[in-house]
Amino acid sequence: MSGRARGAARSGSSAAVSRRDALRALAASLAAAAAGAAVASEAVDCARRTPDGRIGASLWFAYGGKNREVLLSLVDKFYRSQGIYRIDAVYQGDYFEALAKLRTALAARAAPALTHVVGEVVPYLAEAGVLEPLDRFIRAPPPGHGDIDVVEALGQAGTFVGGGERPLVCLPFNRSTPIAYYNRNVFRELGLSPPSTWDELRATAARLVVRDGASTRRWGFECPVDWWFWAALVGQAGGDVVAPDGTPTLGGDAGVRALRFWQTLVHEDRTMKPPPGRDYNAWQVVNTDFLSGRVAMIWTSTAFLRYLEDNASQAGAGRFEVGAAPLPRDVRASVPTGGTMFVMPRGAAPSAQEAAFAFLRWMMQPEQANSFATRTGYIPVSRRGLKDLTRDGYYAAHPNDRVALDQLAHAAPWPWSPDLFRIQREVVQPRLEEAVLVPRDAAETLSEAVRAARER
Repeated sequence: MSGRARGAARSGSSAAVSRRDALRALAASLAAAAAGAAVASEAVDCARRTPDGRIGASLWFAYGGKNREVLLSLVDKFYRSQGIYRIDAVYQGDYFEALAKLRTALAARAAPALTHVVGEVVPYLAEAGVLEPLDRFIRAPPPGHGDIDVVEALGQAGTFVGGGERPLVCLPFNRSTPIAYYNRNVFRELGLSPPSTWDELRATAARLVVRDGASTRRWGFECPVDWWFWAALVGQAGGDVVAPDGTPTLGGDAGVRALRFWQTLVHEDRTMKPPPGRDYNAWQVVNTDFLSGRVAMIWTSTAFLRYLEDNASQAGAGRFEVGAAPLPRDVRASVPTGGTMFVMPRGAAPSAQEAAFAFLRWMMQPEQANSFATRTGYIPVSRRGLKDLTRDGYYAAHPNDRVALDQLAHAAPWPWSPDLFRIQREVVQPRLEEAVLVPRDAAETLSEAVRAARER
């Protein structure tokens, strides 16, 4: 095993331990929070008033850059649109940092009235009993706000198997699918079209590579070696990460085929540039490589659409036009949905819950939902807002935005499994990079992962 391979193995092992400890701590703190939630919910409502006399509520959010800027502008717009409520938006780091802070706050009974979490963790939080059911707020809507009418594939009903049959605990916020981005200038120069199958992806990536002796000046393809994209490959190969009965299978033969496909691109074809780092560090490397011209085709989230379009169009020698396309299929087309859901942690004072849901309802309305989506690249979550955009010709003028929306026809729902987040963070993610980069036998890797996934 090479020095790099040993380092990857050690890093993967330590990451697995730290994540396991974090998840166990999360479980313990959520149990304590659930036990105390009833007490907290019966506390006297002191109606926290802000200095300007409004009813206040805290919103914890994760992410920075353009998306942060857009969210904060909407929080300000909500403040100016009415005179009753004030939302205090507080940045809490990336998704996983924010979740760790939420864990601590729940244990201390100091959670915010409103936050957003990655979709895969919703079943775990719901089963732990720390999320406020939202049905009671929706059944008694305040006048003038209209009904909440979300795109089904992006809400709880479509995101999770059987999600519509359970108490409503989440509403969609920044929702996404992975999509393919390509350098239109390079594709046009070579007479290429975006690949629609795995075989076409291999062939197209080979055409895009530019080598200079032993070095590679331009790679054909790049993708974060990440759970989300692996789940997309598993679905395309015909598998499911978790069986309908809740048994973790990690796709079976389809999971192995998905992992081997990455290994083939990296080691046999030598067309895929494996980005260093994990989680969002790797995602940023992919974006930077694409914008700098070091790679001609990438997979990443629709969340980065505006960022990539804006930066690729800047004047300079490397200026180019960004194209977007659906992910290619193997035996079928399939993509996971991603991003986050709004949730209301239990225990906040009734007045804070009132303010939080007033903002949440406002964010679900067409104008706000469309504003967030069109300024970032995320998918519009309001069904009426989506109709407005289509009617007004937005997608005709912005075809890249249409890609993720059209892919919802092939979106694979996540299982409603409290183990889903543990499988992602503790079982699969730490093993992916080693399996692809070292490489390690795909079938052996996933057999080991399945055993770990079924541990309780």
